[in-house]
Amino acid sequence: MKRRDVLVLGLATLSAPSMLSPVRAQSRYPDRPIRLVIPFTTGGVNDAVGRPWADKMKTLLGTVVVENIGGAGGGLGAAAVARAKPDGYTILLGGMGSQVIVGVATNRANYDPIADFTPIALLGITALTIAVHPSVPAQTLTELIAYAKANPGKLSFGSSGAGAMTHLTGELFKSLAGLPDIVHIPYRGGGPLISDLISGHIPIIAQSVTAHMMELHETGKVRMLCVTSPKRLAAFPSLPTAVEAGLPNMVAQNFIGLFAPAKTPKEIIDQLAQVTRAAMADEQFKQAFVSAGFDPYPDSTPETTQQFVEAEIARWTPIIKSIGLKLD
Repeated sequence: MKRRDVLVLGLATLSAPSMLSPVRAQSRYPDRPIRLVIPFTTGGVNDAVGRPWADKMKTLLGTVVVENIGGAGGGLGAAAVARAKPDGYTILLGGMGSQVIVGVATNRANYDPIADFTPIALLGITALTIAVHPSVPAQTLTELIAYAKANPGKLSFGSSGAGAMTHLTGELFKSLAGLPDIVHIPYRGGGPLISDLISGHIPIIAQSVTAHMMELHETGKVRMLCVTSPKRLAAFPSLPTAVEAGLPNMVAQNFIGLFAPAKTPKEIIDQLAQVTRAAMADEQFKQAFVSAGFDPYPDSTPETTQQFVEAEIARWTPIIKSIGLKLD
């Protein structure tokens, strides 16, 4: 065989598929179920957003298994995701508790809410409300402020727990309205808090705006005086904002979004963000968010999610420090 023929044969052999040295194909993501960690116990407002997203992903992406890991204001579940392998198969449904409050209010957090996560998308934003028992003689937030000033030291407000967003919202209201004498009563969750408001055991609460709260308001069992969003909620347009009531800085929102461990490959983050935007374009899917008291966030990107979280940390850090909140 001539030398030229040997070279041609060798090149052909290198360019052809080899049974001895197969080229490993890139695996398709996802090729197994994805775990969505909700850092609170079942049945709360986070479930009302996270579980519909997981169900929607079955047709757009693949199986998503929900795991509730409650504790430490969202910190336990967030820490579990921060330590997970950054391969796109463990995702956090994060919010104010896990991504803002825990990082600011504790010196012993097991994770950094910015450095240890890669944002994927915001799903929705909800406001909170200042609500009163019907026996309280106030139909508006302005009337409640006047009533509280006329009765110093006689009122208290309840929250779903020390360090919760409801606690911070109540403290923000006290500060802006000049009502330092209102005593904070922390509860073990929103269920007992709302029950005691209905029964009249506590006169005022700060609570997330949910479908349940809206139903209680409409049936006269509680009276919601305002929402703490910059504008009125699509789910409840008849309820005025605290800003309209004369407190321009009374803005307190709870966001819920998707976060992956840091160093998750960009192509996976982009894929998760893309399918999430596709889900948010579905009107029926968006309506489920509205019914739960959330304003959907349909055009979120990883970049805008990062900017949003950083802005919330900057805004709430001085407030958390001013009330001396420590979760250690």
